[in-house]
Amino acid sequence: MKQFTEKQAIEFAELKRWEKLPPRERAIFQLTQRRLCMPFEVFQEAIEEALGRSVWTHEFADWGKLRDELLGKGKKPSMKDIINMIPKDKLVIVGIDGDRK
Repeated sequence: MKQFTEKQAIEFAELKRWEKLPPRERAIFQLTQRRLCMPFEVFQEAIEEALGRSVWTHEFADWGKLRDELLGKGKKPSMKDIINMIPKDKLVIVGIDGDRK
């Protein structure tokens, strides 16, 4: 796919041209561009809808894995896989027992 210039990416975002794309196409389009061409939250919502799962922010560090999963070339990561993507020096897990009163 032809890469947008910075000017083209800004114009695409400002004119909200991404709005006419269904979520799957929106996600594929953005995953193939080096520049962000829509608000990040719009991109995240599109990829979550297309994949049928929550996508954690740190997963966007490797767009290739998300693209492969979306195109059926990669597997859906387990929660352990997703947690292992977090650098060990940044990892903090908090468990909350919602049944306690």
